[in-house]
Amino acid sequence: RLSGEAGPEAVLGDSLTRLLRSADVVFGNMEGVLWDEDVPPSEECRDPKACYVFRSPESYARLLARAGFNVMALANNHSGDWGPEGREATMAALARHDIAYAGLDVFHARTATLTLDSGVTVGVAAFAPNRGTMNLNDLDAALRTVRSLAADNDVVLVSFHGGAEGSKYTALPKEEETFHGENRGDVYAFAHAVVDAGADVVIGHGPHVPRAVEVYENRFVAYSLGNFWTYGRFNLQGPNGLAPVVDLVLASDGSLRSARIRSARQEGRGGPKLDPTGGALALISELTATDLEAAGLVFEDDGTVRWPGSD
Repeated sequence: RLSGEAGPEAVLGDSLTRLLRSADVVFGNMEGVLWDEDVPPSEECRDPKACYVFRSPESYARLLARAGFNVMALANNHSGDWGPEGREATMAALARHDIAYAGLDVFHARTATLTLDSGVTVGVAAFAPNRGTMNLNDLDAALRTVRSLAADNDVVLVSFHGGAEGSKYTALPKEEETFHGENRGDVYAFAHAVVDAGADVVIGHGPHVPRAVEVYENRFVAYSLGNFWTYGRFNLQGPNGLAPVVDLVLASDGSLRSARIRSARQEGRGGPKLDPTGGALALISELTATDLEAAGLVFEDDGTVRWPGSD
């Protein structure tokens, strides 16, 4: 646990912290709750080997804000680990530090809007197949949400927590995925549908390992960016420890101008640092060539992404 005046540099290092702080919009997925109350989780964990519940101190919202994060997805399978009270505490902690949030199926948390210094507005929606979140598998409702955001904002960012989990699931199947008996959605079809409805950036994170990326209709899609910042009893070997950061430049209408994959890696007990070996870039490049060959993407050594029609 970080305490006192420790800043994000203590975990992320100076270079990664500077990268995050340099952006107008810094998006992440908040997997778990921020709550100081010492109460049991909302559901009993029958098998500790396969069951996780996540809670962090409310003070970590300040740490996230100091790192540059200004919007968080709450649509995932751990945002409800401490029930409605934990979700409310999380939203309150984020709001105290001007971090917007989206993805819960309650009136004040379904979507978010950021207004940048330039006057450009960014609408954010997040979806998952889990109770209490905006439903990934109700495509008609998801498309209505995205169309509404597109009508009211210059740029739309959509997040999804879908797909099977773990190092065995780096491949993009382009079909509905089931994991532990749960319908985790057809994330390929979902991503294309929300772009067609007006989304400009689509970011996935459900598999907890990197997957392929794509430029579809001149809009950027990442089918999974894996885990970025964890701590504790996690397997960080192989793809599990890769923590890519996608650095995008968009036009004011949301069309993609440039894209770059910045490789980071978690080691030890967790917490990412920029990775000079480029492990995340290498894996994403390999997976994209295998799973989305027709997309025609080329990855430069520095992580720059080229796509058909790009400069």
